[in-house]
Amino acid sequence: MDRESREILNLIQTEFSLDSKPFLKIADKLNMTEQKVINTVNRLKKQGYIRRIGGIFNSNKLGYTSLLCAVEVPEHRIHEVAEFISSYKGVTHNYQRNNEYNIWFTVTAASQDKIKKFLKDIKINMGIENILELPAVDVFKINAVFSMKE
Repeated sequence: MDRESREILNLIQTEFSLDSKPFLKIADKLNMTEQKVINTVNRLKKQGYIRRIGGIFNSNKLGYTSLLCAVEVPEHRIHEVAEFISSYKGVTHNYQRNNEYNIWFTVTAASQDKIKKFLKDIKINMGIENILELPAVDVFKINAVFSMKE
């Protein structure tokens, strides 16, 4: 990855402003054009380096509830079930693990009832029997920044 792409990735993680022209602010810091930053970000998205750019909010303070879940899925159905789970707009993380419970995901919804309905939908639509529900006991938030220095 070239130096400019690394610099853009660093700034997007740490200094992406709530501004009408956030890419222009990054461009100014890096002595580039706004269009160059936008083109680079689009390329990095297409290449899979960037999944999304967006805010992170405290869902509990906003009145939402969340739950970490683990699902036991036959190996040959992992992609199918993962796609179904990921299609739900409240799923924030969904990943495969090398474990009996091989798909783990976090779901956030306006109520515990909505989460229960979603889990029931997984069981019914995907024919899944075993879903572990792992509510948070304590929440520890970290600021994950991935330095792109060479």
